[in-house]
Amino acid sequence: MNPNWRGAVVRHLLLLLAGCGLLGLISGQYAWALVLGLGAYLAWHVKQLLRLHRWLRERQPDEAPPEGYGLWGEIFDNIYHLQRRDQRVRGRLQAVIDRVQESTAALRDAVIMLDSDGNLEWWNLAAETLLGLKTPQDSGQSIANLVRHPRFKEYFDQGKFHDALELPSPINDRKRLQFQITQYGNREHLMLVRDVTRLHQLEQMRKDFVANVSHELRTPLTVISGYLETLLDNVESVNPRWLRALQQMQQQGARMQNLLNDLLLLAKLEATDYPSDNLPVAVDLLLLSIKNDAQALSAAHNHGISLEADASLKLKGSEAELRSAFSNLVFNAVKYSPDDGEIRIRWWRDEQGAHFSVSDSGIGIEAKHLPRLTERFYRVDSSRAANTGGTGLGLAIVKHVLLRHRARLDIASVPGKGSTFTCHFPPQQIAGAQPL
Repeated sequence: MNPNWRGAVVRHLLLLLAGCGLLGLISGQYAWALVLGLGAYLAWHVKQLLRLHRWLRERQPDEAPPEGYGLWGEIFDNIYHLQRRDQRVRGRLQAVIDRVQESTAALRDAVIMLDSDGNLEWWNLAAETLLGLKTPQDSGQSIANLVRHPRFKEYFDQGKFHDALELPSPINDRKRLQFQITQYGNREHLMLVRDVTRLHQLEQMRKDFVANVSHELRTPLTVISGYLETLLDNVESVNPRWLRALQQMQQQGARMQNLLNDLLLLAKLEATDYPSDNLPVAVDLLLLSIKNDAQALSAAHNHGISLEADASLKLKGSEAELRSAFSNLVFNAVKYSPDDGEIRIRWWRDEQGAHFSVSDSGIGIEAKHLPRLTERFYRVDSSRAANTGGTGLGLAIVKHVLLRHRARLDIASVPGKGSTFTCHFPPQQIAGAQPL
């Protein structure tokens, strides 16, 4: 209320009191005159209040406020202007919401909003096409009841959404979908679902091509290697000038055979998500065997190889695959460590799960190479890889074995001081896991 209206109210009250006094003077009943005047004044205010209540309850859009006088006229006008301003703000917000909904409805990717418990709140039309959601029946349903895949439930429950998840469509097994979840607000979820069927088909074609070519090359390479071995076994009957050439051919043939074996192993690892022989593995005994092989590989290089393993800690998985991954890491440490270098192998457990690490005192790796080390055929130093006979597939095999065992690989290295490769396995991969 502005100061002018305060003065008007005061004047009205003074006039009312003066009128009551005058009426009391005429009638001689001052008290009753005052009561009568104040009662009439109160009744008038109650009437205005009831008019305001009726207008607020029954008003139509853009309906003007009732006529009022004095203070009540200003109240009616101020409320009306506030409502008009609120309508304009809501109109602008609704326009923004409509534009957002129209734009998301036009997307080919599914956009789904979930609450903190994973219940459906809103989705666009693409979600109905890709996931089979139905409006309004599925509103409020848990997303786990509609995408019934064990890997999706595990992915959502863990809450680690750094990487996308690829699964078959729940309504069409021939389609592959990619799920990406982002948390926002009060632990609510925004889920994007893309159709990656074409990319999956191209990737499958690449895998099939590599596997088929590798398989087809094995037969001629076996024949060539067999004849080379026969010639070298009868070297006295071969022209001495051919001896060095035959030895180099046999060496390169063996290297090619190793390459094909690694390619076929990678193709086998990519064929399924989880190992078929998911059994408890005594990792301490496995590492003891790998350590003995590493000492034989070290031979005259005189590496100091130590092993620290928890004998009670067993891992669920494939022993053959784990041997391949762990031996790759240990043998790499042997190959790239200088003479008399130290190599430390550890296998332990904490509240985060089970861990395997290999630390060496080798030449180390520059930081720019670390993110790409697990790529196929990636070489930090091609000449060094050639000298050590590597295929460039060892760490790629390690990565795929760990993925199949729900694990991840961390690499830490300082040039000139050595490297540490650590495999982290989640608690659910520990055989007979008990809380620490």
